[in-house]
Amino acid sequence: MAIFLTYDGTELSYRSEGEGEPLICLPGGPGRASAYLGDLGGLSRYRRLIVLEARGTGGSATPADTATYRCDRQVDDVEALREHLGLDRIDVLAHSAAGNLAVMYAAGRPHRVRSLTLVTPGTRAVGIPLTDGDWREAAGLRSGEPRYAAGSAAPDEIAAGRDPREVGEAVRPFMDGRWDEAARAHAAEEDEQRDPAAARAFCADGAFDPAATRAAPAGVDAPVLVLAGELDGDPRPERAARARRTVPGGPY
Repeated sequence: MAIFLTYDGTELSYRSEGEGEPLICLPGGPGRASAYLGDLGGLSRYRRLIVLEARGTGGSATPADTATYRCDRQVDDVEALREHLGLDRIDVLAHSAAGNLAVMYAAGRPHRVRSLTLVTPGTRAVGIPLTDGDWREAAGLRSGEPRYAAGSAAPDEIAAGRDPREVGEAVRPFMDGRWDEAARAHAAEEDEQRDPAAARAFCADGAFDPAATRAAPAGVDAPVLVLAGELDGDPRPERAARARRTVPGGPY
């Protein structure tokens, strides 16, 4: 792990793995340490992965002001990492909730982004929310699986007032393409890798300004790639495609 100081004096850490051109990797969660990403399925054989630990996670310090867990307040952490590495432009790969962070960084500093890869990204930053319909459609694709009945009922139970944490075990298998030993281990580690305060504050009021993000310079030429799988509920492939159309940038 390497350490650097970000804009407000908080010590942030990152790990470097592999050889080749640097690829800045932003883990999701939100508020989850980067360990779950591993080496991104062997991507470290082709690129030098620079995996940032978001503030309050992994080896990064807890900030003095916990309001800085908010997504928009973490944009400057990405910029501080770029400056620390001495890179003029960066290739960015972001997963899940960090897709919001990456898009906001690119919108604010388009001249610093060489390429942008968003893997099953959060889309609130561009004003496209997750809906119950997304979840139900994705769940319906798994109607033949043993856990379907319990998982598909979760949206109705939450709407009726049940604590979402109480249905987490039923829902969790729907968040992976396959519910095998590796996926179960990944899920079991989530609680110990996640900072609850960081997770809660990430999407706090004021975190997103979709109109401003969508109004980023239309002439941005950095290639943008958005990935979403057939079984993904957040986002569904169709919602990922809508998000891609709102993000300035060229074809990958």
